[in-house]
Amino acid sequence: MNIFILKKNIKKITQLTLFLIIVFLSIIGFSMTHHIIQAQRNSFQPVDAYLVLGGSITREIHGAQLIKNNPNIPIIISQGSKDPCILLIFQKIEAKMDNVWLEKCADSTFDNFLFSVPIMKKSGVKKVQVITSNTHFPRAKIMAKVSFISQGIAVKIDGVEEVDGIPANYENNIKTLLDVTRTILWSLVSQFYQFSCNEVIKLSDIDLESWNQTGFNCERRGNLVQKRQSSSSLD
Repeated sequence: MNIFILKKNIKKITQLTLFLIIVFLSIIGFSMTHHIIQAQRNSFQPVDAYLVLGGSITREIHGAQLIKNNPNIPIIISQGSKDPCILLIFQKIEAKMDNVWLEKCADSTFDNFLFSVPIMKKSGVKKVQVITSNTHFPRAKIMAKVSFISQGIAVKIDGVEEVDGIPANYENNIKTLLDVTRTILWSLVSQFYQFSCNEVIKLSDIDLESWNQTGFNCERRGNLVQKRQSSSSLD
């Protein structure tokens, strides 16, 4: 008799578990469908934010050029070059710095989207332009589309030509597969939970004089010249 009751209880628990799983997946599916439709509508909107994936000063230079031509559009540079190097780039190009934000939490391309997407979603961004390198374009394109579209944000990918220096490598297929897989999985989880970065710095708040006193190095192809005094200039 006890065995019969135990089996009956196990059956009820199993049915309840399956029911909850179905409900959970249905909620995720509804949320994803809503966001995909929203992203499709937003694809007809103009770009209202930029995201630079860290890893190359060339990307940051390109981002600064975009801001010079579109000073009212905000830009996030996700774990890019050292703060003073980015500041010098914008000074050299004479680009506005009031709407430039440095996200300092990311340690990988996956993290770039993990921390930047919530910031843009919270800010009401409808369409973002992602800046990466041509050599990283295929992986970044898939990850960007999955990450942003799953949150209702349309996305455009811009590949920058790398003439020399890093990153001059080609993408590893295994790494691409792993990154894309975890991005897809996270797009499901992110329907009800997202990380936040508590290290977001406004570029105009960077204290260049303090950095000059402690010293710093930038990528050579940026042609950034540091003065050890209270000011810095460029070639």
